[in-house]
Formats: sequence, C-alpha cells, structure tokens
Amino acid sequence: MPDSEILDPTEEFARYRRTVLDSVVVPGPAAIRRTVRLRRRRRWAALVAAALALLTGPTLGYVALHRPEPRPGPVLPTPDATGTPTPTAPTTPTGGPPPTGAGPTATPPDGRISRGELLATPVTLPTWPTGAACPTAGVRLTADGQEGRNALLALAHGDVDGDGAQETVVLVQCVFGTHGWQQVVAFDRGTAGRIVTVGRVVVSARERPQWLIGVQVRGDGVVRVQVGDIYPGGGWAGEWSQRQWRGYRWDGGSFRQVSGPTGFPTNPHEVNLVVTATELVLGVAPDGSRTGSTTVRVRNTGTAPARSVALRFDLPAALRPDGDGWAACRSAPGTTGGPVRCEVAGLAPGAEIRLVLGLRVAGDDPPGAGTAELTASALDADHRVVAEVVEYDNVTPLRYR
Repeated sequence: MPDSEILDPTEEFARYRRTVLDSVVVPGPAAIRRTVRLRRRRRWAALVAAALALLTGPTLGYVALHRPEPRPGPVLPTPDATGTPTPTAPTTPTGGPPPTGAGPTATPPDGRISRGELLATPVTLPTWPTGAACPTAGVRLTADGQEGRNALLALAHGDVDGDGAQETVVLVQCVFGTHGWQQVVAFDRGTAGRIVTVGRVVVSARERPQWLIGVQVRGDGVVRVQVGDIYPGGGWAGEWSQRQWRGYRWDGGSFRQVSGPTGFPTNPHEVNLVVTATELVLGVAPDGSRTGSTTVRVRNTGTAPARSVALRFDLPAALRPDGDGWAACRSAPGTTGGPVRCEVAGLAPGAEIRLVLGLRVAGDDPPGAGTAELTASALDADHRVVAEVVEYDNVTPLRYR
C-alpha cells in the first residue's frame, strides 16, 4: 500500500488564488467592490473547508491505518428474507428450575430403621390400654424381655404411607408378668433424620385378640399382623390358640383394618368339664349277685361348648355295666374286662347332664371295697379329646363297697 501524500496548505492556497484571479472579469467600481466582498467571504469559507479537509483527512487515514484490529464479536443469525421463522428441533429438559407455580419435589426420608438403631434410640410409643403400667415416652426397647421394659419382638419394612420410601413396623410388648400387653407400631424418619412415630397398627385386647404373633408388610403397603385369640400361659398352650392374619392400611391419620377376619370363632379349648360321682354301694340281688348304682353328674363351666362328652370308667374286671341307665350312651358299653366307655351328647356352656348308671358283680367274685376312677373329656368334631386348662376337675374317684 503506497504511503499517503502530505499536502502543504500554504502552497495549495497560493495555487487557488492564482487560478481564481486569472479568471476574474473587471466590471465597474461598485460592482467590483460587491463582487470582491462576496468573493472574499466565499474564498475564506472555501479556504477553511479545504484546510480542514487537507489537515484532517490524512491524519484520520493515518490513525485508521495504525488502529489495532477489533476483537471479533458474536455472529448473529441472518434473518429469513421472507420473515417466516425457521423451525428448530425441540430441546430436552436439563433439570432446570420447575415452571412457575410448581415447587420442587421433596425426596421422602428413608424410614428403614435397623434393629440395632431401634434398640439404641429412645422412641415414643402410642398409649397402652387403660390400667397398663407401661412407659410410652423416651422408651428404650430391649431385646431380652426385662421385667418392666418394652421388648422388641419382631420387625418388618415397607412403604406403609405411600410416599415412595420405606417405613419400619415393629411388634413390641410391655413385659409385666406372664401376659404383657402388645402393640404393633409404625416408625419413620423426620426431615432431620430422627425416628418419629407414624401410628399404632393394632393393640392386644383383654378379650380378643390377646396375642400378637408376627408382622409383615405387603408390597401394596398393607401391614399384615398375625393375631391369636388367647395368649399362652397359665396352663394355656400356644397351639390351642386360634390364629389369623389381618391386614391394616394407613389412611393418612390412622391404621384401619382392610382384610382378614374381624373376630374369632369359639375356641374349643375353652370348654371346662367338671365331673362328680356318688359312692357305689353294692347290695345282694335275688340271684345272689351284687348290684348297685352311682349318679354321675357332668357340668360344662367353660365358655365353649363340648360337641360330645366321653366318660371312661376304670373299674375292676368283675364290676360290669348293668341296667337301663347305660342306654344314654351312643354306643353299648363293653361287658368284658377293662375300662368301660360311654359317649353322650354334647354340652353347651353352663349346661349339665346326670346319669344313673348301674353296676353288677358276680356273687362268686366279690371285688371288695375300693376306689375306681371316672374321667370326663370333651370331644371335637373328629372325636378327638379337647385339652382343657383346668384338668383336675375332669377326674373324680368312684368309691364302691
């Protein structure tokens, strides 16, 4: 690029004067004066403009040539000549802030609590039944069933409140004596991570159910509790208790039963037969044998019916059934040696039956005086003996002479 030419304003001004003066036509004196004044004004204006152009033009060009290159800016998209916006592909959400009016979704706390943490952390339990001297606030659960403590018997996990996170369901027992109250309780974690009580699922009752046995949580959030009608102990065997699975669901404020039975049928083991027999006095019959009778009384003092009652007489071999009193038996009693059995109709709670039963011994084989034994047993529908809590009153001595 050639260097810019630098002009001398003085020389240019002289050249301009020579050129303009040579072309001037001399008019009259007045016209000359007017013309001269006008030309002087125009000349000075032109000179100033030329001077400015000659001075500033090269200078600005020089500055422009030596100015540093500007930094490139962003390239803006060229607008469509037709004014129609060009469609663009949809963008995928990147997890930015939610739309206006929709708050962020909070992650529910993880309420899965281990057995060890439950045993090490004080918890709050729902109230126990009236009269139960069991603590509820700041309770430290125990695993060894200490007297006067709340024992942790079973534990299960599952989403019981429908928040997408698991909670913890436990079976606890207030250990006082042989029959401590029990309840199933649901726990969760608060926002600070502390253990909080959701609510009580079910509690044992003085009537039914007396026994809470196990706990599960189904995939749909239903808490299943295995319950028994009668708590074992005091002579009551655990296998005698009737067991059921009942389902409970959280409705936002409490647990309510949604599946399983709501009551128990009568427990057959709650029958209680009491038997007595009068003394058997044998007298001499006209044929020389000895005969007599005893009055047998069987009462049902329990709360369950006996479907049938079986009597068993452990008698000497020489003493055999005699008379019409044995017709009440559903099957004929044996007439040969060994125990004598008689099955009679069932007994409702509070009912009793009386039988006058005769016995005979051959004259040449007197048994002498002694004591036999009479046992009364309740039978179920399959003719199996139903065990009772109180068994000593099912047996009575039968004295004879």
